[in-house]
Amino acid sequence: MRGLNVKGHKAGSRSRTSGTRALKRVLGVLAVTGVCVTATPFAPTAAADGGPDFGLSASTECVFGGDVIKSTPWSLQRILLDQLWEHSRGKDVKVAVIDTGVDKRNQQLTAAVTGGKSFVDGSAARDIEGHGTRVAGIIAARPLKGTGFVGLAPDAEILSYRYTGGQEKQGNSRTMSQAIRAAVAAGADVINISSDTANKEDNLELRQAVAFAVGKGALIVAAAGNDGADGKFANTYPAAYDGVLAVGASDRNDERAFFSQSGDFVDVAAPGVGMVSTVPGGGQCTADGTSFAAPYVAGVAALLKQKHPEWKAAQIATRIEETAQRPGRGPNGYIGWGVVDPVAALSDDSTPGTSPEPDPPVEAGSGGVVPMAVTMGETEAERERRTAIYVLGTGVALALVIAGSGVAVRDWRSRRPSRTTR
Repeated sequence: MRGLNVKGHKAGSRSRTSGTRALKRVLGVLAVTGVCVTATPFAPTAAADGGPDFGLSASTECVFGGDVIKSTPWSLQRILLDQLWEHSRGKDVKVAVIDTGVDKRNQQLTAAVTGGKSFVDGSAARDIEGHGTRVAGIIAARPLKGTGFVGLAPDAEILSYRYTGGQEKQGNSRTMSQAIRAAVAAGADVINISSDTANKEDNLELRQAVAFAVGKGALIVAAAGNDGADGKFANTYPAAYDGVLAVGASDRNDERAFFSQSGDFVDVAAPGVGMVSTVPGGGQCTADGTSFAAPYVAGVAALLKQKHPEWKAAQIATRIEETAQRPGRGPNGYIGWGVVDPVAALSDDSTPGTSPEPDPPVEAGSGGVVPMAVTMGETEAERERRTAIYVLGTGVALALVIAGSGVAVRDWRSRRPSRTTR
């Protein structure tokens, strides 16, 4: 697996953040796990508690433990949250976040994180890189006064499995595989993985762990990856494994974000540009990447799981895919079945199948235009009423004209010069 370059390990990722790229290269900001980056540059300075501080307080970059963003993010403005939450808020649904840890010190996540385990050094409830904390916030951040940001499933439970992001021991496909199996053992309904393998390589141990989780009924939601700027199709893992809901990133126009990996394995897309979310220590920051599109979909999955606890993972995935907004009848290799529509997914109470079906073909002349009603002409009574109105209106108009003419003639005569005789 690809991880943060802490001790000279090669990190082969391509990533974007909201800050200056040249500065980030100088500071050695690399992708956390190969799929997406945090918006925080690696700037080790002395923190208040004596540990590393990854923020740049003198710049516009993200500061861990900083302020919240007051406005509502665009990714939440595109949906009606009140309407969405009439159906579900994700209560009692367990969502496993297999990542760099989830920092419980952030007020919006303190009550959300209810369990988990670390497979590298450090606690699963701490996050020195910020990636896992962002992912968890998009899923289940609790409401907080003073900010418009909140998780899509604000009552869901987060199980934090820290498979990478240790200061001394970085993770790999083995620790990820262990985390997947641990999440299944803990009863996770949804598993979010915002990571991929180095060089897009398949991995037997990881493939077996994913198959185990799918076989046990868990829905795995995985990021498609950020190596799509060249537009070429390629598989990434674990997103391309059977049974995994692979998520690409979309922009504000509901089109593929330029960095989002394309491929036939992409199942659906979700907002992944300018994504506001929680960071370690408190506060919020923005970041780009499929890493933050995947938890958007995982949040919707948690809402569906609470509303329809009897549905299988494949049915939940199917409902998300079939209700997504797309330009064609079926999927494509850029945004899959389309950009997720949370309200549409929750509003449809029909029972889905276990795999999505293309929209039915549109017949000629059935473009949804409602023709104007045709009448057979007016009745005799209607014609008499219309004639009476015309006559009355004409009479009133003539009376006004005559009256006005009389006044005009009188005024004209009064202004004529009088003749005098000598």
